[in-house]
Amino acid sequence: MALDGEKLRYVMRHWTTGVSIVTSCYDDIQHGMTVNSFTSISLEPPRVVVTMANTTRTHALVQKSEIFAVTILGQHQIELAERFAGHVPESENRLAGLATKTLVSGAPLLRDGLAHIDCRVIHSYPMQNSTLFIGEVLAAEVCQDQAPLVYFNRKYRRLDL
Repeated sequence: MALDGEKLRYVMRHWTTGVSIVTSCYDDIQHGMTVNSFTSISLEPPRVVVTMANTTRTHALVQKSEIFAVTILGQHQIELAERFAGHVPESENRLAGLATKTLVSGAPLLRDGLAHIDCRVIHSYPMQNSTLFIGEVLAAEVCQDQAPLVYFNRKYRRLDL
């Protein structure tokens, strides 16, 4: 018997995750989205995984370019998380007016994030509504040693350190 997707969604709301913004670019188009379905899956060789809904602009850019970058957010960056979670529509440039940089792939990263990971897609696994992308880590850096932004039960939270 298959589990109802809404039941799993409800249960997963009780799993605390970090908050990151995944970005990509292709030709002159760049875009990004807030994700919490991101994690490291291997240190040797360095690999990460991210899952994105198939209907998003970021997904389309990752598919075309085969690159993506991840900015891990700090607890002071709730507004950025909201901006990239859809408060700025898919059709608009969510990166407009923000300080960005690139590492190896050319995918944009947000300058004031806690850490950056730059990747090249080495595998993709399409599912009904989303795609799981495995990325070879081309570069990684810690930019600030501050508390991360976390997500729990449909709300952004801060850690008491």
